Amino acid sequence: MRARTRTWAVAAAMAATLVTAATPASAAGGGVPWSVTHGTAEAEAEGDRRIARTATGVLQLQVDGKLSHTGEGCSSVWTRFQFDMAPMPARKQAQVCGDGTVEVTIRGTYMPTTTARLTVCKGTENTTDCAQWASITHWPVG
Repeated sequence: MRARTRTWAVAAAMAATLVTAATPASAAGGGVPWSVTHGTAEAEAEGDRRIARTATGVLQLQVDGKLSHTGEGCSSVWTRFQFDMAPMPARKQAQVCGDGTVEVTIRGTYMPTTTARLTVCKGTENTTDCAQWASITHWPVG
């Protein structure tokens, strides 16, 4: 019985070490910058991203920033998450029409196997005319 308890304790400690090692350095504080533009400088989104723990201890990807648009028409920010091997559909996060700037606030559950991408698109209905998708879960070494 004692050997099983010790084995379980060692396994739990190893799992905690793996989760801690896989958590980006940004979890401790400031964020990692991100930026996406689309069109001839008519739409630009930028801000920072980080990992934080919720009050219940769950890891959460937090992306904050602004979407700016100049000229006629509209622009929108979209995300696409993938959890383990299951891709989720693209989801609109913010939009602005005409000259203006809006806040971009994205929150999502984060695990070491989560990947997420962000893009800026012309219009507000779909992701057919967009910038290249940019990773918001790729963490710089450092």
